[in-house]
Amino acid sequence: MSTEVSSLPWAAAPAAGNAIGLYAKWTPALDAKIEAALARLRDATIAHGDGLVQSSSLGVEDMVITDLISRTGLPVHISTLDTGKLHPETLALLPQIKARYGFDVEVFKPVADAVIQFVAREGEDAMYRSIELRKACCGVRKMEPLGRMLKGRSAWITGLRREQSGARGDVAFDEDDGNGRRKISPIADWTWAEVWAYVDKYAVPYNPLHDQFMPSIGCAPCTRAIAVGEDFRAGRWWWEDSSKECGLHAKS
Repeated sequence: MSTEVSSLPWAAAPAAGNAIGLYAKWTPALDAKIEAALARLRDATIAHGDGLVQSSSLGVEDMVITDLISRTGLPVHISTLDTGKLHPETLALLPQIKARYGFDVEVFKPVADAVIQFVAREGEDAMYRSIELRKACCGVRKMEPLGRMLKGRSAWITGLRREQSGARGDVAFDEDDGNGRRKISPIADWTWAEVWAYVDKYAVPYNPLHDQFMPSIGCAPCTRAIAVGEDFRAGRWWWEDSSKECGLHAKS
């Protein structure tokens, strides 16, 4: 397991307790929500078989879903994107998943030449100069490898939740992704407190950056901690006035 830690000041700062202590709260509805999420995963596996993949961001929601998949014993493929700009804490989850669940997570990386050409043309910090350049960077580092991840698949599982942002307030449990595939979001109706209550009860591994007030963790240059009262995704591309999406979950 990697022992590296991010060099960002908010990642290095001591946390005021951990995320479990700060957020976890078991609600009366959570038992039923867990059973419903398990049923959605079973139904998706029956409907799609080998055509189904969990596209994991390695964020806490996706770690919960990986745990649910393990508990059901369902033969669901698990994949993730390594953009080349992830925090070491994020990548350290890969061996933890292997050790805990026995799953080999398939990692999709951007095309090296495309990254080299983009950086040579626009610079390492291009994402800060305009929304267009940031989205172009996401296109090279995220969208192209996602296309390879989903090639030949009929459905993918995500950790989207309605509470994450206004733009995600209408996330469905099962919807068309605009490209002829089904997008399954089995915990769409869970609250942040319920996610952490599940993590606490079942000792789910998670990114320690969540303890540093980073509820949504993406590439290191594009993620910061959030302040009290800020939106869940306020720490993503914080310098922008945008919908805080990279294109992976854009509405068609």
